[in-house]
Amino acid sequence: MNRNYTFIINPVAGGGKAAGRGKGISRALAGEPAAQTRWTEYAGHARELARCALSSGKAVIACGGDGTAHEVANELACSKVCLGVLPAGTANDFIKSFNHGFGSDFRPAAYLRAAEAAADLGRVSVGDGFTRYFINSFGIGFTGLIARQVRRSGWLRGESAYLYALLRVLLGYAPVKMHIKLVTPDESLEIEESVFAFSIGNGRVEGGRFLIAPDAEIDDGLLDVCILKAIPRRDFFRYALKYMRGTQIHDSMVLYRKVRAVEIVLHAPTVMHMDGEVFEDVGGCVRVESAPDAIMLLR
Repeated sequence: MNRNYTFIINPVAGGGKAAGRGKGISRALAGEPAAQTRWTEYAGHARELARCALSSGKAVIACGGDGTAHEVANELACSKVCLGVLPAGTANDFIKSFNHGFGSDFRPAAYLRAAEAAADLGRVSVGDGFTRYFINSFGIGFTGLIARQVRRSGWLRGESAYLYALLRVLLGYAPVKMHIKLVTPDESLEIEESVFAFSIGNGRVEGGRFLIAPDAEIDDGLLDVCILKAIPRRDFFRYALKYMRGTQIHDSMVLYRKVRAVEIVLHAPTVMHMDGEVFEDVGGCVRVESAPDAIMLLR
């Protein structure tokens, strides 16, 4: 009998809290012949397990944080197998960007009767041959460094981990010089700028409560770019409050655009993240583009 729904559980997500959640999921699905659970054992394992489900599955449900969903989405992209997101991670940002029928408790049985809808992804290309998708957010420089610090601060959980990482990075941070080309539906815009924070959202939220892309929609065929130009560090917390409210997009020091594609030329290597997954020593030309309807999503 085919197991049409595969629940991939990452037990280390959320500082280990996903392990307890995973046991509950396994118990809830024990009598369900159409569903199976698989547990990850190492980094990258979620993608391998998703690959195994591609040939006969209808949906793969990522049970963990945005990083787990990121791995699974990169395997399911451009296929007919649906992605489900059952949040059990640190921030669980992606699920906040669309309406769903899973309720506030995200019962596993709800995923077996969920509707399906196409959603966009962001596609990132660096240099020759590196291509990867993100489901929720992309950041380079400041937010990349924060994502790296979160990874190193495993003893903290939830939003406190992001706050601690932000403070650690802020202490010695300097804006990053970038050449940026934005391709919007109506124009092409090029700027040379020292950038404090560079973010792209397919979803709206990053780091638990920061609205990096308050106008983003996961099915509009576009990505939302939010660029905070160089500001003194002493002004950062004033801008952080604006990011928490989503009002930074009206500030003169912020450039916010809906785009089809972005090209970034970095004058020195820095750190990049996609959905909190960290990539170090990124330099040269980075291209980010919308991949409309690239994944089917359980909603």
